[in-house]
Formats: sequence, C-alpha cells, structure tokens
Amino acid sequence: MNEAKLKDGERVNQLFSTDVKIIQNSEVFSYSVDSVLLSRFPKLPQRGLIVDLCAGNGAVGLFASTRTKAQILAVEIQERLADMAERSIELNDLTQQMQVIQDDLKNLGRYITGSKVDMILCNPPYFKVDKQSNLNESQHYLLARHEISTNLEEICKIAQRVLKSNGRLAMVHRPERFLDILDTMQAHNLAPKRIQFVYPKLGKDANMLLIEAIKDGSRDGLKILPPLFIHNQDGSYTPEIHEIYYGK
Repeated sequence: MNEAKLKDGERVNQLFSTDVKIIQNSEVFSYSVDSVLLSRFPKLPQRGLIVDLCAGNGAVGLFASTRTKAQILAVEIQERLADMAERSIELNDLTQQMQVIQDDLKNLGRYITGSKVDMILCNPPYFKVDKQSNLNESQHYLLARHEISTNLEEICKIAQRVLKSNGRLAMVHRPERFLDILDTMQAHNLAPKRIQFVYPKLGKDANMLLIEAIKDGSRDGLKILPPLFIHNQDGSYTPEIHEIYYGK
C-alpha cells in the first residue's frame, strides 16, 4: 500500500471488507452505498475488460478489483474526480490492473474500438433535468447527480456499441426510473436478466435498484432477486450489509 497523496479537503476512507482505500472529498464527491452495492451485484468476468462508466472517484472499479483479475477502465468526465481516482489506484497498488480515462463518454470510441468489453459497471446520474431540479449544488455534484453530461439513452447506446456479444451491463439507479430503464435497454437490445430492489429498512419504499442486462440476449429468463435491506429497525446495518462493509 502506497502513501496517500491528499489535496486540500480530502480524506481517505476504507471499505474494511476489502482493504480498499478511497480518496474522498465531501465538497467534491464521496461514494455512497450505491457504489458499494453495484461493485458486489454482478458476477464479474475473471479475465478480459471491465469498463466503469460515470466512475466518479473510482470507487466502483476499485471495489470490484478485489473480485476479478480483469483489466478495469474507469471513465469520468470531471477532471477533479478522475484525478482522485488515479491517486486512489496508486494508493492501492492497482496501476497494473486499473486505469482512468478523463473524458466524455461520447468519446469512448477513441479508446475502445469495436466490441471488446466483457462488462460495463455504471452508477449514472439519476435525475432528469427539469423545472424542479436543484441546480444550486456544486458543479461536481450537479454533474454526478443530474443528466447533464450524459443520460440513460447515451449509456445504453454506448453499452450496445462496445460490449461483446453476451457482454453485460450492470447498473444502479432509482426505482422511479425503472420503466425508463427497461424501455431504453430494450431499444438498444440489452435484455435485463437480474433485478434487485434495495430498501432503507423494512416497511420503507425501495430507494435503489440494481439491474443487470445482457447484450443481444433473449427476453426470457429474467430473475427478480430477494429484496435487500440496508438497516434494521434500530438503525444498525442488516447482516448482509454489515458483511459487505466489514466482512464476516
């Protein structure tokens, strides 16, 4: 493990179940439970290429690196976040496995030609931009949370273009966008195969959705997984989440 190279306002957080350390900045970007769950949701290919779209500070790809020997390419449009991801990769001695591209998703074809990707992981902006949007956030959070620099349509279009036949797209999103996600995936021949709804606690509405789709797959064979609860009624983590964060 290398020494952290921190800038003003930054800190290092650790996912104790994996020993992975992430450089964070609350004013710029910090990973949350959605990134952790996405990194644990799909069965990852053990070889080949995994692409982490909308990578932020690299949390999803870094956490996923403990479960695969595949190469991981993290794509992030924001220079500050991409820089944090690169330094976290160095901090965890993962420069031989993981790289960062600081660019717009629209330009991914400059780095990947043809259909070479085995899996895409994506924690995209959740919210459409409309009159009710809170556009007073910092520029970093604004781009991370709202469909300004990219959207569902573009992500699915890119996935169809760069994934191998039967390659997979795994995404975390909001339940209120569920029908949008299904429609957009279908329009780009991405067949949903596994879906799991995530709840803050028993008795509350779902606030996250994990979904995995296969490029050019058949429409049958969809599995709705058991619900995943984050907290017990007393506010402590459920056994499943405690294991994800802290190990057995």
